[in-house]
Amino acid sequence: MWFKNLRIFRLSPSWTCTADSLEAALEKHAFQPGSSRDMQSLGWIAPREDTGLVYAQNGQYLITLRADKKLLPTTVINQFAKARAQDLEEQQGFKPGRKQMKEIKEQVTDELLPKAFSVYRDTRVWIDTRNHWLVIDAAAAAKSDEVLGLLAKSIDSLPVSPLHVEQSPASAMTNWLISDEPPSGFTVDQDTELRSTSDSGAAVRYVRQSIEIDDVRKHVQAGKQCTRLALTWNDRVSFILTEGLDIKRVNPLDVLKEGQNSAAHNDAEQFDSDFTLMTGELSRLIESLVDALGGEKTA
Repeated sequence: MWFKNLRIFRLSPSWTCTADSLEAALEKHAFQPGSSRDMQSLGWIAPREDTGLVYAQNGQYLITLRADKKLLPTTVINQFAKARAQDLEEQQGFKPGRKQMKEIKEQVTDELLPKAFSVYRDTRVWIDTRNHWLVIDAAAAAKSDEVLGLLAKSIDSLPVSPLHVEQSPASAMTNWLISDEPPSGFTVDQDTELRSTSDSGAAVRYVRQSIEIDDVRKHVQAGKQCTRLALTWNDRVSFILTEGLDIKRVNPLDVLKEGQNSAAHNDAEQFDSDFTLMTGELSRLIESLVDALGGEKTA
């Protein structure tokens, strides 16, 4: 249940949407398996087998995007196209030109698609209607862009924007390391990356190892700043904060796992309990992190 990565977006406080109206909006783009000639299909699926497209609990919504993509490597297309081009060269007495090669590749792709394997990937989305957050469980920007793109098609005038804070995460993380004073409620863990601000891209990483203050100061004097930092919030959730304000490798700690609902009688009750715990903890984590970075920047 727990999201592993958080890409955080701000929803306008004026935006309201019931679970039923959101369900109706998503149904317009519910997932349908693509035809044999479709490279990719996108659509919304039920986040849990016994629910509709929207799982709702206490103003918290969970939705899921499915991307079904054909596996047809470019190397395979090029291999078949090269053989086809050689046959054509023997027939016409000269090598195919650029336009003709493009047509050959398109023809080969159309022929191979029905034989290609397909794999699907699900991306979960949490909508917090109480605190006005939209959070995507995705490590890469391309995956969150897929979600935002289909949301824009599904929901008219969705007022969503990136989260901006007053203090640069890289600057803040660097200051926390130099001063050895992380913000209240946070502790620094043993994964750190410092990267040069110049075009050289020089970087140093500490993995499962604490970094000494003297080492931090040497790296900063050499023109580096902290771009990734492992943190723990209130001894409850550990994570990696990046310079782009992405939260990665989210992990609930033992104190939370011990507090989970052990009285759940079935998978549905366990899902409800896990979702309530996750959204409650992560909403407070996001609020604390925004405060630690100087608060939200207003336009």
